[in-house]
Amino acid sequence: MNLWFRLIWLFLTAPMRSKLTIPADVSTLDFRVLPHDLDLSFHMNNGRYLQIMDLGRLDLLMRSGLGGAVWRHGWTPVANAAAVRFRRELRLLDRYRLETRVVGWLDQAVLIEQTFVFTSGEREGQVSARALFKGALYDRKAQRYVPVAQMMEMIGTAASSPEFSPDVQAFLAADNAMREAGHAATSASDP
Repeated sequence: MNLWFRLIWLFLTAPMRSKLTIPADVSTLDFRVLPHDLDLSFHMNNGRYLQIMDLGRLDLLMRSGLGGAVWRHGWTPVANAAAVRFRRELRLLDRYRLETRVVGWLDQAVLIEQTFVFTSGEREGQVSARALFKGALYDRKAQRYVPVAQMMEMIGTAASSPEFSPDVQAFLAADNAMREAGHAATSASDP
């Protein structure tokens, strides 16, 4: 991540913002498109969307109370899969809000929706991009993924995972298909 000023701002301001309850609450972060966010087409670079999404997930982690456990145990956040649907370009100096929320979980992975919404101008309220993300926490000492039930217990959430919407089901199906295709390709190339 090369968003150092935004990252420092996030660390400094997160303790002053309200605690988030998973899965009910949504993390919201407000940004503006800066010159170093642009690509050669003079709109926000598609890679920058992924980096900004990192900040949203970090905010969710810290404000849900799980950040302390991650730090104490030395766990590593891991990205397993992401799908982004770009709808409207973000241009220089556009103001936008990143909304990040947990939409469900599996035994060892959390499913997160992240939405970029215009917050000013003629496109205020319109969606620029929407992403689904599948991630986990990895315990290097135990060499295993941290069970989501353990994570939820640490933040005082006893809720079951919300039912998966059709788009989340499609995202998981695509992820599984890619994983199976990768296994088949690897097996075919082995002597």
